[in-house]
Amino acid sequence: MNSLDQHEKYLKKNVFFTKSKWPHFNLLFEDINILKKKRIDNILSLERGGLYGSISIFKPYFAKKNFTSIDCSSHKIKKRGAYNQKYVLSDKIIKKKIDYFKNYKKLGLKKNFYDLIIIPNLLHHIFDIKKLLDQCYISLKKGGELYIFEPTVREIHQIPDDYFRFTPFGLKELLKKSKFKKITYKFSGGPFSASLYCLDQAAQFLPRKKSEEFKKKLISGNFKNFLNMESKFKTNRFRKHTVFPMSFSIISRK
Repeated sequence: MNSLDQHEKYLKKNVFFTKSKWPHFNLLFEDINILKKKRIDNILSLERGGLYGSISIFKPYFAKKNFTSIDCSSHKIKKRGAYNQKYVLSDKIIKKKIDYFKNYKKLGLKKNFYDLIIIPNLLHHIFDIKKLLDQCYISLKKGGELYIFEPTVREIHQIPDDYFRFTPFGLKELLKKSKFKKITYKFSGGPFSASLYCLDQAAQFLPRKKSEEFKKKLISGNFKNFLNMESKFKTNRFRKHTVFPMSFSIISRK
């Protein structure tokens, strides 16, 4: 097993908890592994790496590329510090530093330079969405791609820097306003994994001992069963034109 395999395996198990709580994040890793195989040179990643001790957890996937990572965390988050750093202390994590810390409104990006921009699990922390998307459009080469991964179901977190929940349909319209085209999306998760997510959130409001008992009884014991039901029952049988994803990814082109 090479170091990137170890890196991903650890991230999925101990940072994104895809095998115990949040399986919808598997889509993010599937997409990143597809994107890393593209024959392109210049890649930009907009992240919140300060939460992980100024580490870009996606930079290792593009080790042979010209990869730039920018932390778009707010000043409030910077003051709170790297409270997620404990998750990436393992020697199985490839520790690549964030290149820059910048205000998302003034990124100062090169024009017509990047082949790919990725925004993984960040956009709901950005208030002026059009400002960011317009900058991305200008900095992409013609034919360059913008990749975004976003949750549809989440608690309000990192208060007060949590502003929106998107659907791919709403985000598609915003992308079109910023001149992007050829927009496609994919869903991840469903109502059963959403139920597990909400149970996990409920457990965090209980005293530690009760929380562990709650999770053991209602989450750990039902995790595989819920995912089996999710793979088997994919259609709402009572309401048409209705889906219940946990997250989605969307890719558009300049």
